Amino acid sequence: MRIDTTTNGIVVTLRLSGRITSEHIDHVTKEIGARGAIVLDLAEVTLVDVEVVRFLKFAERQGLELRNCPPFIREWIARE
Repeated sequence: MRIDTTTNGIVVTLRLSGRITSEHIDHVTKEIGARGAIVLDLAEVTLVDVEVVRFLKFAERQGLELRNCPPFIREWIARE
């Protein structure tokens, strides 16, 4: 898993890439907690596990935007 951070001065975008598993959730949470408005860009995510799907669903309910969410992840979020 890799996280690249960009900002436009107002919104911080965390671009996640690779395989994201439950062991990465704490790291992503720390990155989110250290920022203001957050967008999670998931365009380069190739694999997730159920705990990550639950985390993403919760994050979205808390107001984080999931940008470029792959269809397989979006479908899985809807089913959880």
